[in-house]
Amino acid sequence: MEKVKKWFPDVEKIWFNGKLVKWEEANIHVLSHGVAYGSGVFEGLRCYNTIYGPRTFRVKEHIERWRDSAKQLRMTIPYSDEELIEAINNTIIENDLEACYIRPLAFFGYHSLGVDPLDCPVDVVIATWPWEDYLGSAAKSKGVRCCFSPWIRVHSQMVPSAAKATGLYIGSMLARVDAKDKGFDEAIMLDGVGNVAEACTENIFVVKDGVIATPGLDSSILPGITRKSIIELAKELGYTVEIRSIARGEIYSANEVFLTGSAAEIKPVREVDARKIGSGEPGPITKHLISEFSNIVRGKNSKYLKWLDSVINVKPVT
Repeated sequence: MEKVKKWFPDVEKIWFNGKLVKWEEANIHVLSHGVAYGSGVFEGLRCYNTIYGPRTFRVKEHIERWRDSAKQLRMTIPYSDEELIEAINNTIIENDLEACYIRPLAFFGYHSLGVDPLDCPVDVVIATWPWEDYLGSAAKSKGVRCCFSPWIRVHSQMVPSAAKATGLYIGSMLARVDAKDKGFDEAIMLDGVGNVAEACTENIFVVKDGVIATPGLDSSILPGITRKSIIELAKELGYTVEIRSIARGEIYSANEVFLTGSAAEIKPVREVDARKIGSGEPGPITKHLISEFSNIVRGKNSKYLKWLDSVINVKPVT
């Protein structure tokens, strides 16, 4: 516990089953179903310190995806959307955070130890903490180094791959650890037929001759909300965006590659398997999207204020 606490020492409270409790008191039984079987679903989103004050990014869509994930595991999250948004906001305010990462989590709790979870309670947690340098402090300016993973992304006929389920991230964990063992920052996973799926915790985009491409749901990806946002933004900026299968070789020959996710935001990829991507530096389209996205999440683009929800009593979005 002490090691985790040092990671963000000023965070004091977690929302746990309807109440704000001290960080060290947010405990569960070691034989909870979610511990034994990985039967949980979670979300990741950010609160940004905008020019209007703290605002969460597309919070309603994150809660909708959280519920969709839960449905795929036969789980019902026992709180309304309004209660969950209030819980997120209160956790941010209670921890005195202006900008942070937000982790909602629901899992089958302690009752029975059989694989069938349906008689177990559903425990719900919301935690918040500062998390700025995901994939390293130089990732945004210099790009990250990736490798292809020997572990493939789970197929939708095995488990619901579009669900953000805790147990599914064993594959991501193994891929990330393997990549770091080899000296890389991140791994890229293929799908069951050998096409590009996604990175360990990010969606992936490829740029070639000015055209942006990203894998679709048939490549066993998580339907990322940052991915969705970048697709919308890129089209508004006049770029052609294709949602299609991407062969492994297209990564090596791309002019630019970048990753997207709530924690990662937008991260350029400068190298894959010791091969430079383009010039080996963040490309112009990636840098353009990073700049535009940064303006959006700081409230500087009025067209996209609809993506930002107030955390405290600031000027309402219209």
